[in-house]
Amino acid sequence: MKEWPNGLAEWTEGDTAFLSIAFTWRLPAAYSRASWYRQQGYRVVAGGPALFTHKLRTYLDGVAEYAANYPDAIAKHHPRATIASRGCPVGCYFCIVPAMEGKAFTFLPEFPVRPILCDNNLSALPADYQRYIVDRYKAADMLIEDANSGFEPRTFDDEVYARWREINRGPWRFAYDDMAERPYVERVMRMLKDEPAKRKRVYTLIGNEPMEACLGRIYEVIQWGGEPHAQPYMKLNALQKKPHVRFDWSRQDLTDMARWCNGHVWRRCKFEDYRRSLKSQDRQDVGELFASR
Repeated sequence: MKEWPNGLAEWTEGDTAFLSIAFTWRLPAAYSRASWYRQQGYRVVAGGPALFTHKLRTYLDGVAEYAANYPDAIAKHHPRATIASRGCPVGCYFCIVPAMEGKAFTFLPEFPVRPILCDNNLSALPADYQRYIVDRYKAADMLIEDANSGFEPRTFDDEVYARWREINRGPWRFAYDDMAERPYVERVMRMLKDEPAKRKRVYTLIGNEPMEACLGRIYEVIQWGGEPHAQPYMKLNALQKKPHVRFDWSRQDLTDMARWCNGHVWRRCKFEDYRRSLKSQDRQDVGELFASR
């Protein structure tokens, strides 16, 4: 399968070069590419989530024009990806979606049916529009390989699960961002108890709460039979891919916990026993590991 281009897609149409920038930390690279295209005689047009504020758009002043929309731009990042709606009503402070797309949903009913679905919050969509999306996939005889941005624990219920399991063959993705979400995430994990662990992919934000709370959320996901994916907290306008340090964290702590978690080292040792200098950790039975907590 083609890989995502690390947050910066580029293509040309006639004498115009287009840049679609997903992450703010890709803006320096986008500036370099825009400058190169201009030197080759192209007009350069840029857009994408990284340019969600006027101040960020000025980063490309002099080398690119800004465009708010390009039809089906997501396919330039991945040809098997699509999106059926924009916006999200939750309004998380660490997410650019409310600022860029709004807290009200915008429906895209003519979306191309493709196996990677990138809507921001599938379970919060109105039930009739969820059914509409599912029926479009069934009519196209296509299954979802990856519901990329996933579902919201607060709105993921039995009806949502039954609706999407008709076509979802990828992991059930949702987030456990802070301790306030604990009862909702635990309820969802009970609903998914018969799914294999690799299909219960839980994004666990780290660095937004003290270390003990963040590590506790990761351990709970494992105890509940899922696979956590740690995402260090970053500022929305970060120009470098470096986490923002708060509470009792250090940048090295955030890096270590992400590597321990996302490299599945938790299957072999507790984070407290993790040593970044070792190429491998002593093997330890996961059941024994959590029985001792």
